[in-house]
Amino acid sequence: MPAPAAAAPARVSPSSPPSSAASGLLRLLGFGLAGVAQALSIAWPGDGRPLWWLQLLSLAGLVWLLDGLRAQGAGWRRAGLHGWVFATAWLTGSFWWLFISMHTYGGLPAPLAVIAVLALAAALGLYYAVASAWFVVRGPAGRIAGAFVFAALWTLAELVRGSWFTGFPWGAGGYAHVDGPLAALAPWVGVYGIGGAAALSVALVARRLPLRGMPSMALAVALAGVIFMLPNLASPLPADARGAQGTAGTLQVALLQGNIPQDEKFIPGGGIETALRWYAEQLRDAKAQLVVTPETALPLLPRQLPVGYLDAIQARYGQPGSQQAAIVGLPLGEGAGTYRNAVLGFLPGAAQPYAYSKHHLVPFGEFIPPGFRWFIRMMSIPLGDFERGGLAQAPFVWQGQRIAPNICYEDLFGDEIGANFRDEATAPTILLNVSNIAWFGDSVAIDQHLAISRMRALEFARPMVRSTNTGATVVIDAAGRVTHQLPRLTRGVLEAPVEGRRGLTPFARWVAPFGLWPLWIAALAIVVLGAAFFRPERTRG
Repeated sequence: MPAPAAAAPARVSPSSPPSSAASGLLRLLGFGLAGVAQALSIAWPGDGRPLWWLQLLSLAGLVWLLDGLRAQGAGWRRAGLHGWVFATAWLTGSFWWLFISMHTYGGLPAPLAVIAVLALAAALGLYYAVASAWFVVRGPAGRIAGAFVFAALWTLAELVRGSWFTGFPWGAGGYAHVDGPLAALAPWVGVYGIGGAAALSVALVARRLPLRGMPSMALAVALAGVIFMLPNLASPLPADARGAQGTAGTLQVALLQGNIPQDEKFIPGGGIETALRWYAEQLRDAKAQLVVTPETALPLLPRQLPVGYLDAIQARYGQPGSQQAAIVGLPLGEGAGTYRNAVLGFLPGAAQPYAYSKHHLVPFGEFIPPGFRWFIRMMSIPLGDFERGGLAQAPFVWQGQRIAPNICYEDLFGDEIGANFRDEATAPTILLNVSNIAWFGDSVAIDQHLAISRMRALEFARPMVRSTNTGATVVIDAAGRVTHQLPRLTRGVLEAPVEGRRGLTPFARWVAPFGLWPLWIAALAIVVLGAAFFRPERTRG
């Protein structure tokens, strides 16, 4: 018998769909790119500005891609993987500058520093993986109901990241909106509420399933428009806080920015000598009513300072009848287990300096989580376990102002700052942040931290004054606007007036007694209702 003819090779049409493997890789790439866009929206690398519209586009891409998985009947694992890729790309792009502190200043080998940043982002990304999996597998099919469930799941993931294991909410999506239309929501629901509103608005419009004609779409667009417009139509403050009666007067401040290089900061005869000399000169010569130094401007414990150093500051500002006061950042403590990251306030006629000790400590920076001491030993950074101060410590009272200090990334936790507003009669009139983020070089960390401080000003309708080592040293008014600023990475003094404010925003009124629990309860209730009363689009395997 003749041999059978060889089968002709299959012809692939140029219009044939790609293989399932290639399609899957492209989909993962899409989730990753959407996550990168989310990171860039928090602080654009070119000028450091937050881009609210880019954050919305990023979320819209996430919703659209997740709905694509819904249409394919994706299960828990597949949906969670794709949400995790989005979140890991976003968070890595948000705090990649941790690499600088670990490698450049800590001496950790570059590959290990990269792995550490990726591991942190991947671990925090698990919260968003769970939210994505729930939305794809258990989320209701209806456009409006599904949009509310997506927004609730997004808000829960943000809240979990901001609170569990001491919390690290850096780069939360709401910070991209500090200059956008949704900023008007800050005095009502805070940064997490803004993030939830952004998620709701894009989910109403961007969902690809089900497509039920123009009426459904028109209603969704109308609801999204209401989310953007309604907060701007009403003031969140009572009448006495909007007019002249809401002012607490004006305070002239001098904010010091030493620009001490981080690799010299703790070197005797180098950065230590420079800092002690320069800050002593500025504290001696300043003319403002309040002079403020950055966090750990004096990088030594009081007993390690030159003899008479603090006594000279006390003599300069403690004289009865003087019209000047000073707040100085330095570590306090008498020995291991008692060290505190703190500020001392020097007031005319005060027998003892005012003291504020940092409450929310930085993991790995100010305390070492159990089981990770081996990691710290790999770096040459002066780290240790600090003692934390209490929540809602007494303000620094001066010239009719009640000034509430916070140190470094403490201004990331609006609910903890809100604890100072439990009594309107004693609530702060000015918020003060002292920081040193020279650990992260000339990176977007400076711009991101500025947006965080501006959001706190918006939430509480209070000016935020910032004195930092390398930037951003600024005065932010009660509307969240930067009114005065020093150039970053320069040594100088920023002299400016600051208008203190009275009155409580709605956010301050509910976050002070309840913390963030109202948001937790509302988001959980929406997710539970969505699971109980709305069917998923189809049964998934």
